[in-house]
Amino acid sequence: MTERDIPESWHPTRGTNPDDRERLSQTQKVGDHQTSGIPATGSYDALKQPKDNHVAELSPNNSPNPNPKRKKSYIKLPRWMKGWVAWAILLTLIPGSVAFLATAMLLKLPSAPNCPSIFWPLASASVRLHCAQLAASKQTVGDLLQAIALVKQLPPDHPLRGQIDQFVEEWSKNILELADASFQAGRIEEAIATARKIPQDLPTYKLVDEQVSKWETIWTRAETIYKNAEEELRQQRWQSAFMLASKLLRVDNKYWSSIKYDELNGIITSSKEDVDKLAKADTLAKSEKVDDFLEAIKLAESIGKNSYLYSKAQELIPAYGRKMLELAQSKMEQRDADTALDIARQIPEITGLQREVEDFIALADAQRSAWIGNIAGLEAAITQAQQIDPSRSVYDQAQQLIARWQIEIEDVARLEKARNLANQGTINDLTAAIAEAQLIPTSNPRGSEAQEDINRWQAQVETIEDRPYLERAEQMAFLGDSNSLQAAIAEASQIRQGRALYPEARRRIRSWVGKVQRIQDQPILDQARDLAQTGDLTAAINAARPLANSGRSLAGEAQNAIEDWQGQIRARENWSQAKAVAQSGTPEALLEAIRIADKVSNNSILRMDANIAIDQWSQQILEIARTQGSSDIAKGIETARLVPRGSAAYSAAQEQIKTWQQFLNPAPQPEPLLPSLINTQ
Repeated sequence: MTERDIPESWHPTRGTNPDDRERLSQTQKVGDHQTSGIPATGSYDALKQPKDNHVAELSPNNSPNPNPKRKKSYIKLPRWMKGWVAWAILLTLIPGSVAFLATAMLLKLPSAPNCPSIFWPLASASVRLHCAQLAASKQTVGDLLQAIALVKQLPPDHPLRGQIDQFVEEWSKNILELADASFQAGRIEEAIATARKIPQDLPTYKLVDEQVSKWETIWTRAETIYKNAEEELRQQRWQSAFMLASKLLRVDNKYWSSIKYDELNGIITSSKEDVDKLAKADTLAKSEKVDDFLEAIKLAESIGKNSYLYSKAQELIPAYGRKMLELAQSKMEQRDADTALDIARQIPEITGLQREVEDFIALADAQRSAWIGNIAGLEAAITQAQQIDPSRSVYDQAQQLIARWQIEIEDVARLEKARNLANQGTINDLTAAIAEAQLIPTSNPRGSEAQEDINRWQAQVETIEDRPYLERAEQMAFLGDSNSLQAAIAEASQIRQGRALYPEARRRIRSWVGKVQRIQDQPILDQARDLAQTGDLTAAINAARPLANSGRSLAGEAQNAIEDWQGQIRARENWSQAKAVAQSGTPEALLEAIRIADKVSNNSILRMDANIAIDQWSQQILEIARTQGSSDIAKGIETARLVPRGSAAYSAAQEQIKTWQQFLNPAPQPEPLLPSLINTQ
């Protein structure tokens, strides 16, 4: 057996029992006879399998040595454990690891307690304080109250009581701060409720009532300002509302000084715009035009629900719609059904008058058919009106119209017959037409129309009967003499009052009477004019005055002549008086003469003489002024100013006055140069 056949577990220096060696040899021999192909010189592992396969062969019964000695086993160590370096490293790592683990365990902090799962009756003060601090760090009202409750139960003599009281005071103040934050955000009820949650036995609770009172005072003041501003808005006093709104900026509350102020400011601005809209809408509604009504409704509809004018705008919308309906009704009264229906169909639904509009349209459409005036139109109107439901508000009116139209159908038939007779144009036919139309009672729907036709036909009959009288009168008046005119007047007077040609006959009679009066009165007026031509104006006036007061056709002409003659008499008197006054020759007398002469009428033949005299007298005044000015310039100026404006001497008088004034007030002369300056030059 070679050395490589020794199992590795065996040490090379260890001895082998001869029996064992012999048994091993036998085992190898047995292996030589195996057909499995295992070599006889295999390793220990190779020998192990034959041993397992041949247990029976190696049993004590079959063993050549019934009492063999037990074989010793050896453990083969790894190669790295055979050296001293490995052992040194191993001995170094093990104590170091133990030391590291011990140090880590000593330095490791204890784990924090799980506050939600702690059984508080058995919890220590430090645990309570720790959990209370954790809860308070969340800075919510509930957590702060919970923190206070956790430490509040500790006895007063607890060693941590001083620190706990500081925390409790801080946490209660935090609750007040959170309540104040709610107050600043506009939630005063929440703020008060939060503040009241602070335990009453805490020192901080003394501040609660004071803080709540302060909040309520601020809130009440802000609400009062806001309500007063709203009242000013309702009264449309914009400036006052703006002034009140600005007071909110000084309120010690962010909600009122920012949010509510902006809200109120926006309301004021929008309300002012809404007032302008409603004013414009009201102006448009007064125009009685459909388009303006619709525009007014749109303006009122644009007012928002938050506006103080919203309710008023909502009241105006149906009011404008009703005005449109009234306008449509007025068109119906004017028998303009097409326009009325067009207006009614444009009334918006927002007016809330839809049922009334529908009823109006149904009834108006039926009336339009009835107004055609013939039987077919009336029958169509009856059919349309019968379709109106009894539940509608116009049902009763529709039934009344149906009854009216049924009667009207009979009247239309009679009127058509009467008109056909009247179209013949003879007296007999017209009389028959009148008799037929008179069968229609005046109370019937077509009674007034029938009466109009009767009156027209009666006038035609009267015209046919009276026309010959008027024609004969005109023939008589053609000659134009007094007797012919008198005969024409008598002939035309046979047309009685109330007849168709009576107004025309009266006009002709008045014309003929005027001609007769002119023929009769003309000699009197001519005589008066002859007297005036001779210069006897007083006699002429006396002759024409009775005619002027008579009221006859020449009365106006006579009155005009009298006024002209009276003007001539006044002109003569003024002219004579002016000449008499001018005789004294003084400037004052000449000025008075000019004033009197200027009263002569421009239509008088004496006006030219008066104008010549006025120029002469004004020239005399100027000459007198020049004479006076040679010795007394001031007196001359005073007299020259008497020359009247518009006279021939007025311009010369003004020039003379200017010359004298320059003489009296000469312009300043430039100062002469000093001798030194002259020499220098």
